[in-house]
Amino acid sequence: MTRFDTDTGLEPVGEGVFEGRIDPGWFVFVGPNGGYVAAIVLRGMTVAVGDDERVPRSLTVHYTEPPVEGPIRVMTTIERAGRSMTTVSARMTQDGRTLALALAAFSRPRRRPALSFVDLAPPDVPPADEAPAVAAVPGLPPITERYDTRPVLGSPPFAAGDEALSGGWLRLAEPRLADPLAVVAYTDAWLPAVFTRTVERVGVPTVDLTVHFRSALPLPDARPEDFVLCRFHSRVAAEGFLEEDGELWSAGGTLLAQSRQLAVVVPV
Repeated sequence: MTRFDTDTGLEPVGEGVFEGRIDPGWFVFVGPNGGYVAAIVLRGMTVAVGDDERVPRSLTVHYTEPPVEGPIRVMTTIERAGRSMTTVSARMTQDGRTLALALAAFSRPRRRPALSFVDLAPPDVPPADEAPAVAAVPGLPPITERYDTRPVLGSPPFAAGDEALSGGWLRLAEPRLADPLAVVAYTDAWLPAVFTRTVERVGVPTVDLTVHFRSALPLPDARPEDFVLCRFHSRVAAEGFLEEDGELWSAGGTLLAQSRQLAVVVPV
């Protein structure tokens, strides 16, 4: 039981209804990190589906209001359970306020038609044990202590690089398998790619986050101490919003997940 499991933990209080708590250790400058919130929601949805053979394939979370530290409730609904796929919705609330709305698809592996290809490749970077870890710096958000991050892609933050690209090796500070809960948290745990493109200090709270799980997780040979390799890229910032696309790879080169989020740009 890691801190991640404790801080994303839920207790059933009714059919499809769960209660948990937002922990301040996962806060960014304003409220908790979106990936942390998504992991809590996905945990409730997974329990509601209740079928180990039906693993998450797609998750979309819309963030309507930042949570504060304290109790939350996650209410889930099985919208449809078919022969191989289950669609489930969820709502996170706190003191009567809606914080997040989510939809997810869970499915068994689909063997037919036998179509399989990956026209993507992980970036060519030094291995995790050759990449220096980011040292703790006073004044950074609490969430920076929850992860072991080793940058190998992109310019330094706020250095006005040529492109909004960032990434590197990532794992939780406490060893833990990269299962769907950890992976969905990873998709929003890295330094925003736009920070490498600008010198202006801005915040980019998430409006919506979509994660497509491209492998059944955890991988059969996964170990708790393994890093994942992440690459994040933003290509358009306009009218106060930007997008960020992400890829997460195993150290062995297996594509674990793809993500896309829309974020709003705010001054800090």
